Amino acid sequence: MIHYRDEGMFVSNDLHSITQETLDKLQDEFHHLTTVGRTDIARVIESARLLGDLSENGDYHAAKDAQGKMESRIRQIDQILRNHEIVERDEDSTEVRHASIVAVVYEGDDESDAQEFFIGSIEEKPDGLLVASPTSPLGAALLGHEVGDTVEYEAPSGVLRVTIVGLR
Repeated sequence: MIHYRDEGMFVSNDLHSITQETLDKLQDEFHHLTTVGRTDIARVIESARLLGDLSENGDYHAAKDAQGKMESRIRQIDQILRNHEIVERDEDSTEVRHASIVAVVYEGDDESDAQEFFIGSIEEKPDGLLVASPTSPLGAALLGHEVGDTVEYEAPSGVLRVTIVGLR
C-alpha cells in the first residue's frame, strides 16, 4: 500500500476489487458528476453570489460546501477507476468469496442473532447489509471458508470468533 500526495490530498494506489456491474455504475456516476453535476453546482453558486454579501450568504456557503463534497466524490471515484481489478461473482460457490453475502453468529450468541455481511467494496454494497471489506480483519478471516466453519479475527476489543451459518 503506497500513499502519495496529489494536489494536497493523500491518495492511495490500493487495488480496488469490483465487479463489472459496479465499474459500469461508477463510470456513469463519474461522467454525470463531471458534466451535469459541475454545471449545475456552478449555476447554484452563481445564483447565490447574486444575493449579495458573501460573508453572510448562507446559500453561497451551502453551495460551496456541496461543491466540495461533489469534488471529493469525483476524486474518490477517479481513484477507483484508475486502480481496479474486475472480479466475477460466483453464485454457485460454497466458499466465501468477493461479493458473497455471509451470515455469521458471534461466539456465545444464538443463531437467531445472525448478522449478514456483504464481502466487498462499499461501492457494491446491497441496501440493508453491513459491509466487510476483503482486507478488513473480519472479511479476510471469512474468505475461503464455508458454512459451518468457525473463524477468529482480531478486533479492537480482542479476538472474536464467528461461525458461518449462511452463504449466498
